[in-house]
Amino acid sequence: MYELKTKETDNSVIAFIEEVENMKKREDAYKLLDLFTETTGLPAKMWGPSIIGFGSYHYKYESGHAGDAPLVGFSPRKAKISLYFATGDTQREVLLQQLGKHTAGKACVYINKVADIDTDVLKALIHQSIQFLKETYPNP
Repeated sequence: MYELKTKETDNSVIAFIEEVENMKKREDAYKLLDLFTETTGLPAKMWGPSIIGFGSYHYKYESGHAGDAPLVGFSPRKAKISLYFATGDTQREVLLQQLGKHTAGKACVYINKVADIDTDVLKALIHQSIQFLKETYPNP
């Protein structure tokens, strides 16, 4: 049976951030930690070895595949900072147009640094993503 690699762990978020080699990226990670914590009202938890997630939801696809994932999160990766929001939400695209300098994949939004984006729009993306996921995957 398939086992998810990205599960909530008890690893320290602060210890993970302290291991980020690039000082500017580490500073941005702390800024994002504060922003996500303040916006969600939820504690930060490590998901897998490198994702800092906030809250969680249980999903189940028509294929039968199910699992748990953070509502929102981020990861200060070597190349860029990855931001994690809900996929499939049309409102996400509208907000991304206002975010600032970024690139987007299916599930991730990539930024070079926090200074490149509008943090008020980031807060709106966080709220929108959580609302969308809670409506799409209500608690069983």
